[in-house]
Amino acid sequence: MAVIVFDVNETLSDLAPLGERFVDVGAPGGLLATWFASTLRDGDALGLAGTPRPFADVARGVLATLWSQLPELRRDPDEATEHVLAGFTSLAVHPDVVPGVGELAVSGHRLVTLSNGARSVAAGLLERAGVAGSFEALLSVEDDDAPGPWKPDPRAYHYAAQVCGVEPGELVLVAVHPWDLHGARRAGLRSAYVNRTGAPWPAVFDRPDVEVGALTELAAAL
Repeated sequence: MAVIVFDVNETLSDLAPLGERFVDVGAPGGLLATWFASTLRDGDALGLAGTPRPFADVARGVLATLWSQLPELRRDPDEATEHVLAGFTSLAVHPDVVPGVGELAVSGHRLVTLSNGARSVAAGLLERAGVAGSFEALLSVEDDDAPGPWKPDPRAYHYAAQVCGVEPGELVLVAVHPWDLHGARRAGLRSAYVNRTGAPWPAVFDRPDVEVGALTELAAAL
């Protein structure tokens, strides 16, 4: 059976409640999407430049820039930043995650995570959802023995293959991000797109091997 590798942020976790934390500090809730996308952009740029940094450091830097453009901010900028980032410790999984993970585990697949964020964030998320025991490993680009650059750098995916003791082609990356799935395909992995929104696949990226509308459809699709 294949080793199923799950992206964490947005694929497993529902980031929507973080928007409320932006509102708490006097920022528009819609700024969440801009902040998260900008954090991924800057993290990838740092990796390409050979100077990767932890997700939290990059996220703080982006928030500092955004706060400087909001004169109506109701809190001290540093306090506002920590308020937003603290929200990661209480996020829940999407409704399809628990049953979907259960079906994959029963099918005999090995399950791991591979995140651009901290391992502790994935651990807390899965423990709150009651499915942490279904995963044999929680991997992060921040691990001490990881190469450092964020996904979609091929070294991040190959790190997961090395830890799992398999060839890249025996891994299936599961994600909601086309850029992540494209990177996995370029690194020799198979890919499964969880398209909860019904958005069209971007034509510039390699198509995934499997596309499902919810994680509960993945076991049958595989």
